[in-house]
Amino acid sequence: MTGNMVVDIVLDKWPILLAMTTLIGCSAFFSASEAALFSLRPRDRRTLREGNQSQRAAEFLLKDPERLLTAILFWNLAINVIYFVTVSIAALHLERKQQVSETGAVLFTFISLMSLIVLSEMVPKSLGVVSARSLTRLVGFPLSVAVRIVDPLMPILQMTNLLSRRLLWPRFQPEQYLEVVDLERAINLSTTDAQLLGQEQTVLQNIVALSDMRVDETMRPRLQFRSFTPPVHLKDLEGKLPPSGYLLITDFDSDAVAKAINLSGLSEVPEFHLERLAESVIYVPWFHTVADTLEQMVTRDRHVAAVVNEFGDAIGILTFDDILDTIFRLDPTRSARLLNRQAIHEIETGTWNVTGMTSLRRLARHFNTELPESNSVTLSGVTQEVLERLPETGDKFTWGPFHFRVLDSPEPGVMTLELKHQKKV
Repeated sequence: MTGNMVVDIVLDKWPILLAMTTLIGCSAFFSASEAALFSLRPRDRRTLREGNQSQRAAEFLLKDPERLLTAILFWNLAINVIYFVTVSIAALHLERKQQVSETGAVLFTFISLMSLIVLSEMVPKSLGVVSARSLTRLVGFPLSVAVRIVDPLMPILQMTNLLSRRLLWPRFQPEQYLEVVDLERAINLSTTDAQLLGQEQTVLQNIVALSDMRVDETMRPRLQFRSFTPPVHLKDLEGKLPPSGYLLITDFDSDAVAKAINLSGLSEVPEFHLERLAESVIYVPWFHTVADTLEQMVTRDRHVAAVVNEFGDAIGILTFDDILDTIFRLDPTRSARLLNRQAIHEIETGTWNVTGMTSLRRLARHFNTELPESNSVTLSGVTQEVLERLPETGDKFTWGPFHFRVLDSPEPGVMTLELKHQKKV
């Protein structure tokens, strides 16, 4: 087939080629819409209610997912059938007019089929998953119109779907949720490595420890994160991802964290008004346990908790990722997570370097000793409690069986201490 012949075919059959292109575009629209809408997470759906008309229409459609999916599949099937009929007619017409050989007609049909698969299925669905939020702003309203057109046929389609399930899979039963006993049985059957078994036991111990661990032992202190007042633009981050992975946003008239964005979970970050993507945080008191906080996060689908003291002032935050790190790290410490340093490090016999963030629970467990009663949960709090002022480099004090010397205190809450313990460990 020469180049002139291809040009002649295009000029002669341009209405058919235009129809094929239109059908591919329509099929791509429904494929991308399906992937985008059913990829939205619960918190994404909440933002749709406050969006434009198209976003609100999409949120309304998702309230009845079976109706939405049935309509999308109907339109995709109808469009694809029309496309195949159009391609077949075009190929036969070309062959009858001897514009192409039989091999050329087969090649034309094959290329048309591949174009449909790639351009109306693979590419649109991949784009729909990656850019779900952006596409929802565009497809909601036209998709709502398409669904309403199919509504008169919906009882027939649903009945056909029900009969096909009854006839083809009469004993089909929905899969039950995975029970805890099933998980334990799977672990026991799959574990043959002693080291792996030890890691699993450590993870289980960390999970159990969450019920006794207070959030102020695990949180990121107020001085360890940065928050922004809206409007927030990408340039405000100065090209740096926050250490927590979350962009924290305050109210207009307060420095308390009100909303957060998981930047590491975004496929694309807009240049302006990042606060529009933010979700509200939950507020928990400082004495709340990490286990209770995790339960609230899961129940309310939130990823950041703001920790407040008895006066209602924000003293830190706890993220969902922080809790996961506490569960799955073999030796979870806040010092390792926030400062990339060991909480307790022996430098010579009887002498250790410890961070101010080290919890008293960890200190007691490490040295296998009882500690004096204290209102604080970290060594930083104990230091201020004993000295009755902010610590300075060179300060010395004794607390319980330990002798401390402040090695470095660049800012409140972030310090390194030298610890000497005369007892045999």
